[in-house]
Amino acid sequence: MVTPDHLRGRMTAVNMVFFMGGPQLGEFEAGVVAKYFGAPLVGHVGRDCLPPTVAWIGMKAQTLRDYRGETSAASA
Repeated sequence: MVTPDHLRGRMTAVNMVFFMGGPQLGEFEAGVVAKYFGAPLVGHVGRDCLPPTVAWIGMKAQTLRDYRGETSAASA
């Protein structure tokens, strides 16, 4: 809702790249880990790596942390 109208198509395209491509990359990684180290490790890696990764992104992404959902005067 905050994206300006003239950029909505581009933002939808970027969203689709991540939505359609991201899970496939994760499936590839999980398949490689499962093949070489066993399927149980895949679950452990996902479970154990997710919280620190989210915390790291949260610490590094000041703009994301500060976002409150206000719209700018230009888009109002």
